[in-house]
Amino acid sequence: MPVELNHMIVHARDNRESAEFFAGLLGLEITAEWGPFIAVDLSNRVTLDFATIRADEITLQHYAFLVSEAEFDAAYARIAQRRIEHYADPHRQHPSEINHNDGGRGVYFMDPVGHFMELITVPYGGRPS
Repeated sequence: MPVELNHMIVHARDNRESAEFFAGLLGLEITAEWGPFIAVDLSNRVTLDFATIRADEITLQHYAFLVSEAEFDAAYARIAQRRIEHYADPHRQHPSEINHNDGGRGVYFMDPVGHFMELITVPYGGRPS
């Protein structure tokens, strides 16, 4: 069996708030709840399992998601509609902009906890030939 990423645990102050933020922004659904976890399935069979933990124990992470052009348009419209602070770059030098790296589009923003999220339409290095 090939090695595949199955799930990631995403630290949250409030697992429901973070799961609903993420799912709502990307047009996904919450798919399961068990114990301290609320899961959101991604299209490649990976789940993000949001877990409520104490604020002083949260380790902020960076999560990058490869999305289609249509998914990017829809998510970016939600970012703008919700007035979510966003940037074209990870250094936050270009606020309220998107980038066109590698022949695609990308944007960075924070979730309710402060995890740095990234949406890209083309993988780093460009489209596969």
